[in-house]
Amino acid sequence: MDSYGRMLWWVFLSSAGGPTRVRLVRALRAEPRNAQQLSLELQLDYTTVRHHLSVLLRSRLLEVGGDGYGQVYFLAPNLEQRWAELEAIAARRPARPAGAR
Repeated sequence: MDSYGRMLWWVFLSSAGGPTRVRLVRALRAEPRNAQQLSLELQLDYTTVRHHLSVLLRSRLLEVGGDGYGQVYFLAPNLEQRWAELEAIAARRPARPAGAR
């Protein structure tokens, strides 16, 4: 496993927030959205969504366009290219209930 694979493992499997981050990136893969839209669609607290988006941005798994509340989040090309690897990692852990952090 290379360093990118280890980072995917840490972000999506080894931390308590991994399942929530999987839900976020799956939603963004379907359609780029802002934090409020993600919060409503996934029925998660807005601050929880912002926290996980921040983790994903710091890990360079997302890109963002726009300013302020209108910022729209997109998957980074490197995550798109390794999507199958993410899904394999996500399959190793059961999903958390809706609303779980």
